Amino acid sequence: MSAQERGEVAPRNIALKLMYNGTAYHGWQVQKTQATVAETLERALGTICGHPVKVVGCGRTDAGVHAERYVANFKTASRIPCDRLPLAVNTRLPEDIVVSAAFEAGEDFNAIGSCLKKEYTYRIFNSRIRNPFYVNRAYFYPKLLDEAVMDRAARSFEGEHDFRAVRSVGTQTKTTVRTIYYCYVTRSGDLLELKVCANGFLYNMVRAITGTVLYAAEGKLAPEDIPAILSSGNRTLAGPTVPPGGLYLTKLWYKDERLNG
Repeated sequence: MSAQERGEVAPRNIALKLMYNGTAYHGWQVQKTQATVAETLERALGTICGHPVKVVGCGRTDAGVHAERYVANFKTASRIPCDRLPLAVNTRLPEDIVVSAAFEAGEDFNAIGSCLKKEYTYRIFNSRIRNPFYVNRAYFYPKLLDEAVMDRAARSFEGEHDFRAVRSVGTQTKTTVRTIYYCYVTRSGDLLELKVCANGFLYNMVRAITGTVLYAAEGKLAPEDIPAILSSGNRTLAGPTVPPGGLYLTKLWYKDERLNG
């Protein structure tokens, strides 16, 4: 018997669009002893909705990683209108997490399972003099980098591959094969950006790809070496895992176009 048949209020499935500065948080996923984005959001939503809330996020960003675009969903019997929910929950959130929109989604919508692909951007501040406004926002790299070499290296990751060579040991997955739709590097003044879009990402994958691209710029490997590195599956042949503060989740794709961007 359904909730409606029993005379109960059927729970709504609410999808949220949000953004956050991840510097103060130990990643997205709720943890027992560390402050996380999900825990902070659940506490604020629980206060507004009047009952405990469990949120499902579109991905497990690591400690110190940011999100310019993020989607989460939760179930609630609260009748608060979706157009009022962002303003209400933002009054209960710290200033480094902001909910920008809320929509009523289908019963089967799941922020991670329904996500078709994601784009991450890694930002490098490439100047001899550091910029205080990029602390924990971009990787300060004082040695002059050749963005053309970096771009060639980045594009070597495009396509369907086994990406074991550019992941850290951590979250277990059924397969380490993913498809990268694009991976490239651009420069605007002193700011370099590596953008990568894929149907899924492994633990620390983007940060390891960026480290490998930096190794190419330093001459420690050639862009043409990357296919063999991927084929080897050997993490020690690729570049280092760069710091988290330069990494941003920047774009998401769903069938529900209200959640894209």
